[in-house]
Amino acid sequence: MIQRKGTIELPLHTGHPPRWLFEKMVSLCRAISQIIIMEKGRDFFIQRISSPLWFQAFGCVLGFDWHSSGLTTTVCGVLKEVFQNLSKETGIYICGGKGRVSRRTPEEIEGICNKLGVPPEGLVYASRIVAKVDNNALQDGFNLYHHTFIFTESMEWVVLQQGMSDSGWARRYHWYSGKLYSFVKDPHQGVASDRSFLTLNMVDKDKDKLRQLVTELSSRRPEKNLKDLQILERNRTKMPQRHRVLLEDINPRYLEKIFLKTYESPPESFESLLSTEGIGAKTLRALALIGDLIYGEPLSFQDPARFSFAHGGKDGYPYRINKNFYQNTIDILERAVQRAKIGYTDKLKALRRIQKFYAGGGK
Repeated sequence: MIQRKGTIELPLHTGHPPRWLFEKMVSLCRAISQIIIMEKGRDFFIQRISSPLWFQAFGCVLGFDWHSSGLTTTVCGVLKEVFQNLSKETGIYICGGKGRVSRRTPEEIEGICNKLGVPPEGLVYASRIVAKVDNNALQDGFNLYHHTFIFTESMEWVVLQQGMSDSGWARRYHWYSGKLYSFVKDPHQGVASDRSFLTLNMVDKDKDKLRQLVTELSSRRPEKNLKDLQILERNRTKMPQRHRVLLEDINPRYLEKIFLKTYESPPESFESLLSTEGIGAKTLRALALIGDLIYGEPLSFQDPARFSFAHGGKDGYPYRINKNFYQNTIDILERAVQRAKIGYTDKLKALRRIQKFYAGGGK
């Protein structure tokens, strides 16, 4: 069974896939996507993408290195190119990307929604708040540099975003609106990992009281918060190791303006505090530490991370890609799609029989 909570962590690989491979990945991705949507529907397809393990397997089938951080950015780029041509047919739209492209996501969403004649505000808010959660409320040492936002005409959405640590590891976060009940309470759809980092988790499902306390402390007079931070700073050597790590880059003087802002305009909830402009990771960390100091409300250090062989990989692992074999796969699937479009489903039925055969252990 696929784990539904967590992350995928990947080592940093530099460079780009060769152009011939990217073009074949686009062709194969298009055929696979069309077949899944024909067989299971649009919502099933985007729900599959929201699973980190399925997404990883999808990248391996397309021929990318199974353990490379580049799998995320490349497969998202492939999907975006595929659905630029399939959006009218499928009602699936893909925005965002890596680096500067990710910062244009709200504009892309608004442009598509204007063409569809639907309000973009809810989708734009979702794009921004999930980035704030993974960058600020979940402090695990990974800074976001990639953000892909996928949505449908029915306003279902998926977010795939990736962060990089100073040590050169990447971590991917998956969100899915269909199973999202709160942006700030155990919100991730899919997570899987076997590594652990020191994490301050402000979206731990068991930390409602901490989130409420942090929200209330943000509305306290700034001088009181600053005084308590100075107490923590003076007693740093007497604090547990985890507090020393969390305190080391907080300078109370730089938080005074932020505390004044939240004091003058008190947020209604932790989510509204998180979405306030200027509220970043250090502000949330400071308020959480003050809550621990004054009220003994313990912080959450629970890391949400808990726990390729179809065509080979671009770097030759587990074996080099055979271009003819890869193209033959594309041709078979594209013929199945074209025949299904004109009413002949024999190829799709054959694919289903093959799947059932292997799912049953070859019996």
